[in-house]
Amino acid sequence: MRSNNPVFARSEEFNRSSNAYGNQTYAGGGAAYPGYGETPTQVDQGRMTIDSVVQKTAISIALVFAAAFATWWWIGDLTESADLGRVGMLAMLGAGSAFLLSLVNSFKRIISPALVMAFAVAEGVALGAVSKLFEVSYPGIVTSAVLGTFAAFAGTLAAYKFLDIKVGDKFRRGVVAGMFAMVGLGLLSLVLSFFGIDTGLYGNGGLGFVFALAGLVLGVFMLILDFDFVENGVAAGLPERESWRAAFGLTVSLVWIYTNLLRILAILRGD
Repeated sequence: MRSNNPVFARSEEFNRSSNAYGNQTYAGGGAAYPGYGETPTQVDQGRMTIDSVVQKTAISIALVFAAAFATWWWIGDLTESADLGRVGMLAMLGAGSAFLLSLVNSFKRIISPALVMAFAVAEGVALGAVSKLFEVSYPGIVTSAVLGTFAAFAGTLAAYKFLDIKVGDKFRRGVVAGMFAMVGLGLLSLVLSFFGIDTGLYGNGGLGFVFALAGLVLGVFMLILDFDFVENGVAAGLPERESWRAAFGLTVSLVWIYTNLLRILAILRGD
């Protein structure tokens, strides 16, 4: 089964193993077991496991937290408008770097652990700056958003596991299309803002709330795709390095959920 998720579609082993001669499918999710076409090199690489995914994801998330904390500490107290401009610039630089690295990681056939970790650091810088701005305006909001993010992760994982959620091609295409649509709208809104045009997508009004809520729901769907990749990847016997691809996908989804939760809470508290 070829994945439609741009993060996972570049995994040659995942797409190849599902079509290897002699493969069988398992009832849990339709993923293929390794067939007779495996090479000794693949066997020597070790296999992706749940433990390896957890370990790599923990490293990625820890880097995000460390970079965010360091950025938060470096910013210090925000007392002047000049400080706000400096923090805004830092957030844009971090977000821009993270966006470029996410594109590289998404379309790179051989996943690079170094680039995944670099993405996590850049994302942490952006989140540290953005979180500081929100915390100044709405004290306590960051803690609520962090707790909400992990609650969303735990709830989605429980639903995926115990409700035996099946991921079909239409669902994959819909989620990926939604991802590209939201990113495209975000970039368009940013460009228009340079010309003094406010689309309202990132404002505190009704449109901004709906956009953030849609982003939150989409983030949950992205997590489901991540869980599906991990489950099928482990069953297909992917090389251990693919654990980094899973870690990258999970990190992207968690950051996506956190930022949208942050906006939703800010809009609700602003009212």
